[in-house]
Amino acid sequence: MNPEFQLEGRAPGSLAGARIVVAMSGGVDSSVVAALAAASGAETIGVTLQLYDHGAAVGRTGSCCAGQDIRDARAVADRLGIAHYVFDYESRFRDSVIADFADEYAAGRTPIPCVRCNQGVKFTDLFGIARDLGADCLATGHYVRRVAGAGGRAELHRAADPARDQSYFLFATTRDQLDYLRFPLGAMPKPRVREIAAELGLGVAAKPDSQDICFVPDGDYASIVKRLRPEAAEEGEIVGLDGRVLGRHRGLIHFTVGQRRGIEIGGSPEPLYVVRLEPETKRLVVGPRRALAVSAAMLDDVNWIGEGYEGPLTAKVRSLAKPVPARFEDGAVRFDQPEYGVAPGQAAVLYAGDRVLGGGWIRATVPAELAVAA
Repeated sequence: MNPEFQLEGRAPGSLAGARIVVAMSGGVDSSVVAALAAASGAETIGVTLQLYDHGAAVGRTGSCCAGQDIRDARAVADRLGIAHYVFDYESRFRDSVIADFADEYAAGRTPIPCVRCNQGVKFTDLFGIARDLGADCLATGHYVRRVAGAGGRAELHRAADPARDQSYFLFATTRDQLDYLRFPLGAMPKPRVREIAAELGLGVAAKPDSQDICFVPDGDYASIVKRLRPEAAEEGEIVGLDGRVLGRHRGLIHFTVGQRRGIEIGGSPEPLYVVRLEPETKRLVVGPRRALAVSAAMLDDVNWIGEGYEGPLTAKVRSLAKPVPARFEDGAVRFDQPEYGVAPGQAAVLYAGDRVLGGGWIRATVPAELAVAA
């Protein structure tokens, strides 16, 4: 078995005769994956999906899947001597990711477009392309590990470098997808990836990492939502937990659960945070930090790849959050201790140690104070 690409039935140390499709976004990570695939002896094909073209975005580096990034991917493929294809998926991305992003904000939820993208155009449409090309696997630059578990069945694990781990964004990966996917960077620290790129003379070796949502060129996500769902930008009341009107806000699209900045209400004996958004009445409900504590999160569209696991688990409700002890019962995550900053629209991802068991989309939360009162 090749240690990076895990293709069974191939001669040790060589993947001659195999075909690997690499998802190339134009960044250093996917470029190094393409280089590793080419060095393995496999026929390597780079595929880039053009997902958006929003004016300034096409010239901005450090994003993905548009303009300069597509040119960077092509230059890397030329350097490596591999085939490279670009497919136009802009309308599909607009309908399945950007429109959903706007809808979620308009509904008062906190969306995670990177997961929606992985669920859709990346891990569905790219799969179709890779299979049509006769590939043995689809390789990506994600920082996660694919580990052979009991009985040889593939498991999804967190990256060896916790600072780079992207497993939270891949909780919706299905069993069939995991069997076909490969993540050769999961055991590497990011500095080593850049070293490989520099050693190979790849022009993207020092290219900055993507920091913002890829289709928001300047980080101003509210302008995207306002353009697509203008009603979400309408002003409304700021109210306390008791319903008392405290002031006015400039549009729910500027707020998410747990936010403190931008409320601009004076005279409160303690800091105020966004507790919930009510798009039907355009009200922003605020309260003290203790009002953010929740005891449970109800999930929709649960994806489970932890077959056969029975034991303690932990849960993450934000990509940068620390996993906390929890139980998963009847479609709900129940936290052992009150958890803060849990917002509808986010994902709750479940782990057994480093192994990803699955997760789902948070539909609603149970305030810790209510749980205690009950």
